[in-house]
Amino acid sequence: ALSATAINENVAAGSTVGILSSIDADAANTFTYTLVAGAGDTDNTAFNISGSNLRITASPNFEAKSSYSVRIRTTDQGGLTYDKAFTITITNVNEAPTDIALSATAINENVAAGSTVGILSSVDADIANTFTYTLVAGAGDTDNAAFTISGANLQINASPNFEAKSIYAIRVRTADQGGLSFEKTFTININNVNEVPTDIALSATTINENVAAGSTVGIFSSVDADAANTFTYTL
Repeated sequence: ALSATAINENVAAGSTVGILSSIDADAANTFTYTLVAGAGDTDNTAFNISGSNLRITASPNFEAKSSYSVRIRTTDQGGLTYDKAFTITITNVNEAPTDIALSATAINENVAAGSTVGILSSVDADIANTFTYTLVAGAGDTDNAAFTISGANLQINASPNFEAKSIYAIRVRTADQGGLSFEKTFTININNVNEVPTDIALSATTINENVAAGSTVGIFSSVDADAANTFTYTL
């Protein structure tokens, strides 16, 4: 018999799964236990026996392997034996998320207020977990107030202007359905978009009569949000 046939994932290497005992008509007999070859010995190498303790050799991972099969022999002090196969089950334990991804970390200037920057997703060993996302205080939260999270969508609250502010910093938390969480900072870049000039200035709008043909009346300049733009002028 084995006192327990299940153990939680992520327990330390060498943890005891259960305690072995034997049924024998001779009440005073003593027993030794060994892992032996035969039907059901598929995962013998993943376990070891110390006295009557069946121990798992390495820390188990439910997501990698959830069930093991071992074959164990009990031998009494007179050398008589009995073999039995056991199935050892690994119990799934909720694990914390380990990363957050954002599908895009840049957005064009002048997009509408409430536009989605990108979609958040989480990295977690538990593939069936569900997640909620929030903006949280901490290192890198400088511009949290400029954004909102709706479901998994990171949205910018107001239409951004590259010329006023080109980079934002935010801090996001993902929490799984069991309340375990992970936090990460993101840099959101605003893409510069070429914008239409908004005015033309002329340095002078009068000229003396009788000046030579081809004389300059004045010099044109343009008003444009894009400071580095160059311009051509035509009638």
